[in-house]
Amino acid sequence: MVWFVLGGFAMRLPKAGTIEIAPSILSADFGRLANEIGEVASAGVRIIHLDVMDGHFVPNLTIGVPVVASLRRHSDLAFDCHLMISEPDRYAEAFAKAGADHVTFHIEVSDEPEKLIERLHGLGCTAGICLNPETPVEEIEAIAPLCDMVLVMTVHPGFGAQKFIAEAAKKVIRVRDIVGADVRVEVDGGIGPETAQMVVSYGADTLVAGNAVFGKSDRVEAINAIRAAAR
Repeated sequence: MVWFVLGGFAMRLPKAGTIEIAPSILSADFGRLANEIGEVASAGVRIIHLDVMDGHFVPNLTIGVPVVASLRRHSDLAFDCHLMISEPDRYAEAFAKAGADHVTFHIEVSDEPEKLIERLHGLGCTAGICLNPETPVEEIEAIAPLCDMVLVMTVHPGFGAQKFIAEAAKKVIRVRDIVGADVRVEVDGGIGPETAQMVVSYGADTLVAGNAVFGKSDRVEAINAIRAAAR
């Protein structure tokens, strides 16, 4: 994995502009996560998306710090930790120490997002802000340029295999206008060969795919199909 330097700290996120598929382990077999991550790594992916849910901010529970730390021992992929939790400030350091390379938190639950972004950078992580489908882009307009990646949700966070919300995807256009070419724009929710081309045309360069990858028996073929559609 190539390390880049941005603003004085190390980062594992590939530079903005390259199209990256980030398989989401939410749809993987939790009983064999290390093997599941190994399978998608063989397809040449450079980012793995780790969905962290607390059962409070979103109506589901998934993984926490110990799982991230355990997976870190088995993979050198960039760990893109999406904190769908009510208190991201409280747990940011723990996830960074566990091996998160990038941490995304939700604007809806952060009173001082600028400080949290600065703190994540100080911990050696890249930082991202997330928009739920119902949240207007204006909520992040001031802080998005401070981030290394902005995540646009095209489903309501909490569960995988939901229907893609096309109207929410259009926010990518405005987000890309705000952040320019040097910040990654990620889309999560309902991404597969049928929707990849659309979100890339809007300006997305990081595609989170869960069921479209781990719901298929041949993960390499599934990833290649999304890549082909994105091109």
